[in-house]
Amino acid sequence: MMHNVMVKPQTAQQRFTFNTPEVDDLFPGFITGEFAVIYGSPSLTSLTSLLCVRAQLPTQLGGLSGNVIYIDCANTFQPEAVNRFAQQNHMNQAVARQRILNFSAFTAYQLTSLVMDRLEEKIRSVNAKLVVIADIASLFMNSAIPKEEVQRAYGQLVNYLSYLAEKHQIIIVATYPSQEGSIRNIALKEMTLSRANTVLSYFKSPYTQELNLEKHPTYMLGTAEPPSPNMTLANFF
Repeated sequence: MMHNVMVKPQTAQQRFTFNTPEVDDLFPGFITGEFAVIYGSPSLTSLTSLLCVRAQLPTQLGGLSGNVIYIDCANTFQPEAVNRFAQQNHMNQAVARQRILNFSAFTAYQLTSLVMDRLEEKIRSVNAKLVVIADIASLFMNSAIPKEEVQRAYGQLVNYLSYLAEKHQIIIVATYPSQEGSIRNIALKEMTLSRANTVLSYFKSPYTQELNLEKHPTYMLGTAEPPSPNMTLANFF
Protein backbone atom coordinates (compact mmCIF):
# COMPACT_ATOMS: atom_id res chain seq x y z
CA MET A 1 0.00 0.00 0.00
CA MET A 2 1.29 3.43 -0.92
CA HIS A 3 0.92 6.41 1.41
CA ASN A 4 1.10 10.07 0.53
CA VAL A 5 3.69 11.68 2.74
CA MET A 6 3.75 15.41 3.39
CA VAL A 7 7.33 16.65 3.47
CA LYS A 8 7.79 19.96 5.23
CA PRO A 9 10.26 22.15 3.35
CA GLN A 10 13.42 22.99 5.25
CA THR A 11 13.41 26.53 6.61
CA ALA A 12 16.27 28.65 5.34
CA GLN A 13 18.56 29.93 8.05
CA GLN A 14 18.06 33.58 8.86
CA ARG A 15 20.95 35.84 7.90
CA PHE A 16 21.89 38.86 9.98
CA THR A 17 23.52 41.38 7.66
CA PHE A 18 25.29 44.72 7.80
CA ASN A 19 22.54 45.93 5.45
CA THR A 20 24.71 47.62 2.86
CA PRO A 21 25.02 46.33 -0.73
CA GLU A 22 28.79 46.79 -0.97
CA VAL A 23 29.35 44.49 2.01
CA ASP A 24 26.35 42.18 1.67
CA ASP A 25 27.39 41.13 -1.84
CA LEU A 26 30.56 39.69 -0.29
CA PHE A 27 29.19 38.62 3.08
CA PRO A 28 25.48 37.71 2.99
CA GLY A 29 25.28 37.75 6.79
CA PHE A 30 25.90 36.04 10.09
CA ILE A 31 23.88 32.92 10.83
CA THR A 32 22.54 32.00 14.26
CA GLY A 33 24.82 29.58 16.06
CA GLU A 34 27.97 31.28 14.77
CA PHE A 35 30.99 32.46 16.71
CA ALA A 36 32.53 35.15 14.52
CA VAL A 37 35.66 37.29 14.79
CA ILE A 38 36.30 40.67 13.19
CA TYR A 39 39.89 41.86 13.37
CA GLY A 40 41.89 44.80 12.05
CA SER A 41 41.65 48.58 12.41
CA PRO A 42 40.52 50.25 15.66
CA SER A 43 37.37 51.54 13.91
CA LEU A 44 35.83 48.09 14.40
CA THR A 45 33.75 49.68 17.16
CA SER A 46 31.56 51.40 14.57
CA LEU A 47 30.77 48.06 12.97
CA THR A 48 29.82 46.40 16.25
CA SER A 49 27.73 49.43 17.31
CA LEU A 50 25.75 49.00 14.12
CA LEU A 51 25.24 45.28 14.79
CA CYS A 52 24.09 46.05 18.35
CA VAL A 53 21.35 48.28 16.98
CA ARG A 54 20.31 46.12 14.04
CA ALA A 55 20.00 43.02 16.27
CA GLN A 56 17.06 44.72 18.01
CA LEU A 57 15.05 45.08 14.79
CA PRO A 58 12.26 42.62 14.01
CA THR A 59 13.27 39.66 11.89
CA GLN A 60 11.03 41.02 9.11
CA LEU A 61 13.40 44.01 8.90
CA GLY A 62 16.56 41.91 8.96
CA GLY A 63 17.13 42.00 12.72
CA LEU A 64 17.20 39.30 15.37
CA SER A 65 14.21 40.49 17.47
CA GLY A 66 16.30 40.35 20.63
CA ASN A 67 18.48 42.19 23.07
CA VAL A 68 22.25 42.49 23.09
CA ILE A 69 25.03 41.77 25.58
CA TYR A 70 28.14 43.90 25.10
CA ILE A 71 31.25 42.85 27.01
CA ASP A 72 33.75 45.70 26.94
CA CYS A 73 37.39 44.78 27.54
CA ALA A 74 38.99 48.08 26.53
CA ASN A 75 36.51 50.91 27.18
CA THR A 76 35.30 50.83 23.58
CA PHE A 77 31.52 51.21 23.94
CA GLN A 78 30.26 54.29 22.06
CA PRO A 79 26.77 55.48 23.09
CA GLU A 80 26.93 58.22 20.44
CA ALA A 81 27.40 55.62 17.71
CA VAL A 82 24.43 53.64 19.06
CA ASN A 83 22.35 56.83 18.98
CA ARG A 84 23.36 57.54 15.38
CA PHE A 85 22.55 54.06 14.12
CA ALA A 86 19.28 53.98 16.09
CA GLN A 87 18.22 57.22 14.44
CA GLN A 88 19.12 55.85 11.00
CA ASN A 89 16.97 52.79 11.71
CA HIS A 90 14.04 54.90 12.99
CA MET A 91 14.41 53.60 16.56
CA ASN A 92 14.10 55.40 19.88
CA GLN A 93 17.67 56.16 20.92
CA ALA A 94 17.15 55.71 24.67
CA VAL A 95 15.37 52.39 24.15
CA ALA A 96 18.13 51.17 21.81
CA ARG A 97 20.76 51.93 24.45
CA GLN A 98 18.73 50.25 27.20
CA ARG A 99 18.45 47.06 25.18
CA ILE A 100 22.24 46.72 25.12
CA LEU A 101 23.33 45.19 28.42
CA ASN A 102 26.84 46.54 28.91
CA PHE A 103 29.47 44.81 31.06
CA SER A 104 33.05 45.96 31.57
CA ALA A 105 35.99 43.68 32.37
CA PHE A 106 39.25 45.17 33.63
CA THR A 107 41.34 42.03 34.09
CA ALA A 108 41.64 38.71 32.32
CA TYR A 109 40.27 37.02 35.44
CA GLN A 110 37.16 39.23 35.43
CA LEU A 111 36.52 38.48 31.75
CA THR A 112 36.98 34.75 32.25
CA SER A 113 34.60 34.71 35.22
CA LEU A 114 32.02 36.83 33.42
CA VAL A 115 31.98 34.56 30.39
CA MET A 116 32.38 31.16 32.04
CA ASP A 117 30.19 31.71 35.11
CA ARG A 118 27.58 34.33 34.23
CA LEU A 119 27.12 34.75 30.51
CA GLU A 120 24.83 31.80 29.85
CA GLU A 121 22.38 32.88 32.56
CA LYS A 122 22.41 36.45 31.21
CA ILE A 123 21.68 35.23 27.68
CA ARG A 124 18.60 33.44 28.96
CA SER A 125 17.37 36.16 31.33
CA VAL A 126 17.55 39.09 28.89
CA ASN A 127 16.66 37.20 25.68
CA ALA A 128 19.97 38.13 24.09
CA LYS A 129 20.31 37.21 20.42
CA LEU A 130 23.69 38.88 19.94
CA VAL A 131 26.74 38.93 22.20
CA VAL A 132 29.68 41.21 21.39
CA ILE A 133 33.06 40.83 23.12
CA ALA A 134 35.05 43.95 22.28
CA ASP A 135 38.85 43.61 22.08
CA ILE A 136 38.67 40.07 23.38
CA ALA A 137 42.39 39.38 23.86
CA SER A 138 43.60 42.73 25.21
CA LEU A 139 43.37 41.78 28.90
CA PHE A 140 45.44 38.64 28.31
CA MET A 141 48.35 40.69 26.98
CA ASN A 142 49.37 41.53 30.56
CA SER A 143 52.88 40.13 30.94
CA ALA A 144 52.23 39.52 34.65
CA ILE A 145 50.01 36.57 33.69
CA PRO A 146 52.14 33.46 33.03
CA LYS A 147 52.17 32.23 29.44
CA GLU A 148 50.90 28.76 30.36
CA GLU A 149 47.98 30.23 32.30
CA VAL A 150 47.08 32.53 29.42
CA GLN A 151 47.05 29.68 26.92
CA ARG A 152 44.88 27.51 29.15
CA ALA A 153 42.38 30.18 30.21
CA TYR A 154 42.08 31.86 26.82
CA GLY A 155 41.67 28.54 25.05
CA GLN A 156 38.82 27.62 27.40
CA LEU A 157 37.27 31.06 26.85
CA VAL A 158 37.08 30.93 23.05
CA ASN A 159 35.96 27.29 23.08
CA TYR A 160 33.16 28.14 25.49
CA LEU A 161 32.00 31.08 23.36
CA SER A 162 31.72 28.80 20.35
CA TYR A 163 29.78 26.30 22.46
CA LEU A 164 27.36 28.95 23.77
CA ALA A 165 26.64 30.32 20.31
CA GLU A 166 25.69 26.90 19.02
CA LYS A 167 23.79 25.80 22.12
CA HIS A 168 21.57 28.89 22.30
CA GLN A 169 21.49 29.53 18.53
CA ILE A 170 22.63 33.09 18.94
CA ILE A 171 25.40 35.07 17.27
CA ILE A 172 28.57 35.86 19.20
CA VAL A 173 30.96 38.38 17.64
CA ALA A 174 34.42 39.07 19.08
CA THR A 175 36.60 41.92 17.89
CA TYR A 176 40.37 41.75 17.75
CA PRO A 177 41.91 45.16 16.95
CA SER A 178 45.47 45.18 15.67
CA GLN A 179 48.04 44.68 18.44
CA GLU A 180 51.80 44.78 18.64
CA GLY A 181 53.44 41.80 16.98
CA SER A 182 54.48 40.01 20.17
CA ILE A 183 54.68 36.24 20.41
CA ARG A 184 51.76 36.26 22.85
CA ASN A 185 49.60 38.33 20.50
CA ILE A 186 50.38 36.06 17.55
CA ALA A 187 49.46 32.97 19.59
CA LEU A 188 46.20 34.43 20.92
CA LYS A 189 45.14 35.71 17.52
CA GLU A 190 45.77 32.32 15.93
CA MET A 191 43.80 30.63 18.70
CA THR A 192 40.89 33.05 18.26
CA LEU A 193 40.67 32.80 14.49
CA SER A 194 41.04 29.03 14.46
CA ARG A 195 38.04 28.59 16.77
CA ALA A 196 35.74 31.02 14.94
CA ASN A 197 33.25 29.83 12.33
CA THR A 198 33.50 33.16 10.51
CA VAL A 199 36.48 35.51 10.22
CA LEU A 200 36.26 39.03 8.80
CA SER A 201 39.02 41.62 8.66
CA TYR A 202 38.66 45.36 8.19
CA PHE A 203 41.57 47.63 7.37
CA LYS A 204 41.48 51.38 6.83
CA SER A 205 44.16 53.87 5.87
CA PRO A 206 43.78 57.56 4.94
CA TYR A 207 43.29 56.56 1.29
CA THR A 208 42.00 53.00 1.17
CA GLN A 209 39.80 50.62 3.12
CA GLU A 210 38.64 47.07 2.66
CA LEU A 211 36.58 44.36 4.30
CA ASN A 212 37.82 40.81 3.75
CA LEU A 213 35.95 37.57 4.31
CA GLU A 214 38.79 35.25 5.31
CA LYS A 215 36.96 32.23 6.70
CA HIS A 216 33.46 30.84 6.37
CA PRO A 217 32.04 27.30 6.10
CA THR A 218 29.95 28.05 2.98
CA TYR A 219 30.45 31.58 1.58
CA MET A 220 33.01 32.34 -1.11
CA LEU A 221 35.94 34.26 0.35
CA GLY A 222 36.91 37.65 -1.03
CA THR A 223 37.23 41.40 -0.53
CA ALA A 224 34.76 44.28 -0.56
CA GLU A 225 35.84 47.86 -1.15
CA PRO A 226 33.54 50.81 -0.37
CA PRO A 227 33.05 53.10 -3.38
CA SER A 228 34.61 56.20 -1.82
CA PRO A 229 38.00 56.34 -0.04
CA ASN A 230 36.84 59.41 1.87
CA MET A 231 34.18 57.48 3.78
CA THR A 232 34.32 54.61 6.25
CA LEU A 233 32.20 51.49 6.00
CA ALA A 234 30.02 52.81 8.81
CA ASN A 235 28.90 55.68 6.58
CA PHE A 236 27.10 53.24 4.33
CA PHE A 237 24.95 51.66 7.03
